[in-house]
Order: sequence, then C-alpha cells, then structure tokens
Amino acid sequence: MSSRDGWALRSVAAIVLGVALARDNHGVSRMPFLRAITVALALVLAAALSPARADEGRVTLQFFKAGWVIGGAYGKGVLSFRGEMYGLEVGGLSYGFTFGGSQTTLQGRVRNIRRASDVAGVYGAGGAGAAIITGGQAVILTNQKGAILELSGTQTGLIVSFDLSGLALTVK
Repeated sequence: MSSRDGWALRSVAAIVLGVALARDNHGVSRMPFLRAITVALALVLAAALSPARADEGRVTLQFFKAGWVIGGAYGKGVLSFRGEMYGLEVGGLSYGFTFGGSQTTLQGRVRNIRRASDVAGVYGAGGAGAAIITGGQAVILTNQKGAILELSGTQTGLIVSFDLSGLALTVK
C-alpha cells in the first residue's frame, strides 16, 4: 500500500472519531463512542495489514520468428526491476496463416508484478501483421499470474501472419 493510501485511511479514521465526539443540538452523541473507536481502529489496521502494492519494471525482448502455417519464435530479453537486471528467455509457437521470417525487437513495461518471477509464464494472443523489410509492432499481453506486458517496437524481415500465438517467458 502506498503512503498516500495509508494517509487516506488514517484521515477517514480521524473523521469517524470526530463524528463520534460530535454532539447534536441537544448534547446527544451522534455515534456511540465505543463503535466509533472500533471503526477507526479497524480502518487503521486495514491500512497496516493490507498487502503491498504491485510494482512495475522495464522489459526489452529480441526474438526471431519463422513459419509456414506453423511458426516458431526464439530469443532473449532483459527485465529491469527494482534496480536489478534479470535475463529472460523467449519462446513461442503460432498456428494459422504464417509465412516468412522476421526479427522483432520490443521494449516497454511490465505491470502488476511483486517479484521478478511474476513475469515468467505463457502469454497468449491472436493477431495479424506484416513486415516487408521493417514494420511496427505494439502488443499488450497478460500471463496467468496477472503480469501485464505493454510492448512496442519494430519487426524486420519478410513475414505475413494472421494467427493465434503463444509467447513463453522464462526468467534466468
């Protein structure tokens, strides 16, 4: 939880406590004091015990793709996360209308991760694309752990594809 979220919950707790101490025009408490203390304490504990917020990192991937109906991809990459660099291995298969070969370089960010190993997994997508010499690429993918890759870059080669594909990332 960020310090901003903790501050907001502590502020709500202070307001609840203030309402408990407030009196109406006849001197009667608006909220029983014990109930107000319980609610304020529960809010403060929720702020202290909630799980840490997910973080994000930077990713660079370079892979080669080739195919004739069934395609394959293999490459390497780097994850930069919390000041550390982690090697990545890229592999994948595709099935559909695929013809040719290309080299793809993608850069971007990965969100919703708590540790580097959250990046590892299988990312699935359906897509269409073509590169004759050089073309642009942009993709947003999610794996089974909830990591979200937002990548863009270039594809160089001669390839035309309209396929379903899976991309597997492994942290080395």
